[in-house]
Order: sequence, then C-alpha cells, then structure tokens
Amino acid sequence: MFKQLVKNTDWVLFFAAVPLLAAGLLTMSSFSSQNYFFARQLIWVVVSVVAFFGASLVDWRFLRKSEVATAIYAVGLVLLSVLFLVGQIKGAKSWLSFGSVAFEPANFMEIALIILLAKYFSRRHIEIANFRHILLTGVYTLIPFSLVLLQPNFGSALIIFALWLGMILVSGVSKKHLFILICVLVVAFGGFWSFVAKPYQQARILSFVNPLADIRGAGYNAFQSQVAVGSGQLVGKGVGYGTQSRLSFLPEYETDFMFAAFAEEWGFVGVLIVFILFGIILWRILHYARVGATNFETLFALGVAILFTSYLAVHIGMNIGLLPVTGLPLPFMSYGGSHLLTEFILLGMLMGMKRYSLAYHRDDVRNEFLG
Repeated sequence: MFKQLVKNTDWVLFFAAVPLLAAGLLTMSSFSSQNYFFARQLIWVVVSVVAFFGASLVDWRFLRKSEVATAIYAVGLVLLSVLFLVGQIKGAKSWLSFGSVAFEPANFMEIALIILLAKYFSRRHIEIANFRHILLTGVYTLIPFSLVLLQPNFGSALIIFALWLGMILVSGVSKKHLFILICVLVVAFGGFWSFVAKPYQQARILSFVNPLADIRGAGYNAFQSQVAVGSGQLVGKGVGYGTQSRLSFLPEYETDFMFAAFAEEWGFVGVLIVFILFGIILWRILHYARVGATNFETLFALGVAILFTSYLAVHIGMNIGLLPVTGLPLPFMSYGGSHLLTEFILLGMLMGMKRYSLAYHRDDVRNEFLG
C-alpha cells in the first residue's frame, strides 16, 4: 500500500500546497504569543493531509452512479437544514458544533454539488444546447444556495453559485442561452437586494464601490485591508511586523483577511510566490481534467478548479477592494479546519481518479451514460 501511495501521489501538486500551509501557519503565529490559531490549525493540517492520502487510495468510480451522486447531494441538504435548528456561531447559522470542533456544512455541500453536476453533465453534455438542462441544474443549485444564503452566509452562497455557473460554461452553453442566463441573474440580484439582503450585507456591497465613503463604518475593514496590502511594498515589513494586524486595525486577519496580513509582512515578492504556487496547483488540477477516464472525471476536476479559482478570486478581490467583504477563507492559508479538510479531500479524490485515468475501456464510458 505504501508503494502504491507513493506512486499514485502527485508530489508536484502536494509540495506546491505545503509552502502555502506553512505561510498561513507562520502568519497566524506571528501576531500572538499564545499561538492559539497556530496550534489548532496545525492539528487540522495533519488531519487534512491524512485525509488527502486516504482519499487517494479510494476507487472513486462508484460516484458515476446516479443514485450515489443524488444520495450525497441529499445528505448535504440535510446538513444545511439542520443548521436552522442547532447551528449558531457569531450570530450566523453557518456551523455545526461537536464539542470544541465546529463543522461548516456548506463545505460538504460544495463537494456534493461538484459530484452531482459532474454526473449530470457527463451524461448530457451533448444535449447542453437544450435550455432545460440549465434550468434543471439551476434548481439543484438554487436549493442549497437559498439554504446557505438564509443562514445568512453570502460568501458561501456566492461560491455555490460560481460552481454552477462555471460548470455550465465548461459544459458548452450557447451564447444565446448565456445571454438569457445573465438577464435572469440580473433580475434575481435585484430581488435579492430588495427582499433578501440584510442591511449589513447591502452596506458591504455599497462600501466596496467607495470604501473611503465610510471608513469608520461599513468600509472600515475594506480600507484597512487595502492599507495592509499596500504597506507591504516590495519585500514586506517582515514576519511579525505587520502593524495593521498586530495592532488589531485589521480584524479577523487569520481568516477573512489572511491575504492582506500575509502581503503586509511578505510584500510583492511573497505574494508573487503565493500566486506561482496556486498556479501550479491549478495547472495540475486542469491536467487531471484533460486526462480524465470519462466525462465524469473530467468535469469533476474542472469543478475542483472552478471551486479553488472562485475562492482565490473572491478572497483576494475583497482584500484589495475589488469585491465586497464576504468572509471567505484563502485556500490552504486561512485558519479553519472545515475548508482545509475539504480542499485536501478534493485533491485526494483527484489522486484516486488518477489511477485509472489512462487505462479505461469503452464499457466504462458506455456504463457512464447508461448508469
């Protein structure tokens, strides 16, 4: 088993993630002598790495079965529904707590949605020109999207929406249908703004248009984040010398504003290295999309790439003032075991699929369309 594990693991991908883990841990530990976040995150790193190697040993072809994909999706909906009864952290029903361990069901729902959409489009990619498939998958996505949005967790809801939109685009939607889709989304956003969005969510969206208009209120975090990023300059202030975070001008630096805290200490050079490492990870994920044994494996890998890209774009965008503050973590670096475990499980699943990516039979493809 050990030899199989070594042979099957993409060590380029794995060792691209390790420095990101280290950078996140170092940023957390550099602001507090107690190192509370560092100690807890280190435990989650170990658990997530073990999960990565464990997932790489599984034969994931059973996910091609419609009943399996549907069952996983149903479990995700149940977990999200349970939140309204027992979940509560910092005023938002986003987490399920088990003693000292908190779990965010929205992360599990992301995995479930990737599996469901990959299965759906793997059987109907030729028929994607039929707008019915876009509407049906939209309904599948709308249910968890609404449950997450009502928590309220706008950031995770945005990621779920991005997953669906990205999967639609890579599945080959026509330009006419894309235009119709955009019109529907504009109307939906208007409805969200008028009837669903909380006042603080509206304030966040308005503040990103002009953060300086209310730097003592809704635009405070966005403004301080931009100051932190800009003050890092070329090589940064040095580890432990990030004043915006050390002096608590930048709240939640270990989660929502990890990129800003890191950029302040490491500067442009450090940020460039981080971008290169993320680029390597995305390159390897897209490689597995290219060599997938069937359409399911290809679409699953593309879904993983869309998920990582969405998190990167939103987190960095809100840290530099291009997007409203939504409270999303930076993959591999931000504090939090739930998202970290999700990321490594997804990468481990790709490793498991890698074992049969280059050796498959026509019967496998036929079964995919019939199953």
